[in-house]
Amino acid sequence: MRHRKDGRRLGRTASHRKAMLRNMVTSLFEHERIVTTVPKAKEARRVADKMITLAKRGDLHARRQACSYIQSKAIVAKLFDETCQQYSDRQGGYTRIIRTGTRAGDASPMAILELVGYEEVYETEEVDDEK
Repeated sequence: MRHRKDGRRLGRTASHRKAMLRNMVTSLFEHERIVTTVPKAKEARRVADKMITLAKRGDLHARRQACSYIQSKAIVAKLFDETCQQYSDRQGGYTRIIRTGTRAGDASPMAILELVGYEEVYETEEVDDEK
């Protein structure tokens, strides 16, 4: 029985699951938006929110804790310098999950996991009506 067992197994061994979540969280902070399945997004959201909370704390121990999980020192620097300023007045809920439908191959529910405040830049093309 799995009473009071926290977290999803995601059909992986513990080491594979840990490595996958580390990669996903690192990519989320690098690109500010990732596309994944809904259960993976829910698990990555838990870790990402904890990393932002560490960044808001801002001390050396918090930075070292984040470095032990996030795989790039540049991403940790970006998290502690830029991202934490963005969420300084926010008490939680730093990420959002947008469901996008099912995947064509196996019909798994897909989602976009993004940081709140993510603005996608659309380039508009100027259309000349003159011929």
